Amino acid sequence: MRVHALVEDLAAAKRSIAAGATVVQLRVKDVSTEELVDRGRGLSSLGVTFVVNDDVDAAIALGADGVHLGQSDVGAERARAAELVLGLSVSTLEEALAAGGADYLGAGPVWATPSKLDAESPIGLDRLRAICAAVSVPVVAIGGIDAGNAGACIAAGAAGVATVRAAGDPRLRRAVDEALDAR
Repeated sequence: MRVHALVEDLAAAKRSIAAGATVVQLRVKDVSTEELVDRGRGLSSLGVTFVVNDDVDAAIALGADGVHLGQSDVGAERARAAELVLGLSVSTLEEALAAGGADYLGAGPVWATPSKLDAESPIGLDRLRAICAAVSVPVVAIGGIDAGNAGACIAAGAAGVATVRAAGDPRLRRAVDEALDAR
């Protein structure tokens, strides 16, 4: 769970893994399942956990380990039936408590992020801390995460962080590891 790299293709995934990513999440918005499968070829053989964002059919077709769904996405039951790891996005304590059946939660955005223009308002560290304390599954902080603030997310109780912009920065993995060791 330490570092989730949100990537759009194989090249970005390889760069992120070289920098220390432990999970690769294929995240490409507004494309068909076929396009997503085409972009995701090869990701399941990289030696890290591989998750597909928003599309259960693509996750199954690609042999992914899991799928990550947003609040408005459908397919949680199908993902469970396919024995996929199930991640759910949450931004409130109520959503976190209602996310039964999830294997992990993606909580955020913790800070404002330019990579998701339709994101909710930032939840900040206090709401992240409340979500982490209230659930028994791992929580991955997302939204505006970089090497300079990742440790604060771990100190708030997150099991890891997810990022687009900082995924290739090896300082991110070091910051997460140091914060986890300090807990």
